[in-house]
Amino acid sequence: MDALLADTINHLLKLTGGADQKIINCYRQTDKCKGQSPMAELIESLAVKGIAPGCPELATLDRTLKKRMSGILAFFDHEHPANGPTEAINGRLETLSGIALRFHNLSNYITRSLLHTGGFKQTIQIHL
Repeated sequence: MDALLADTINHLLKLTGGADQKIINCYRQTDKCKGQSPMAELIESLAVKGIAPGCPELATLDRTLKKRMSGILAFFDHEHPANGPTEAINGRLETLSGIALRFHNLSNYITRSLLHTGGFKQTIQIHL
């Protein structure tokens, strides 16, 4: 690999591989605060005009990283970023939507949803 990257013909391959490794190293930092600054520097360095003429991959990477810069850098601000809670709620909503199929009337849909989730436990059959 070193011989391949040392050849001047593969200059663009070396640039793209270097950018890839820098991104990986930023995300591998044990202390996330230490990864944020190098990531911001990488995004800014890719924006320099003429850094890689004739390399559309780096130009595409530059546009994508600049567009998503706030979200990418926000990753490093939070200790344990995860979308688990969001996925859990989404799964419940999908299940509920599947249970209440064929209800075109909103009040019937709400009633069926409450029945499934136990929302009527306090009011159904209180005389028993």
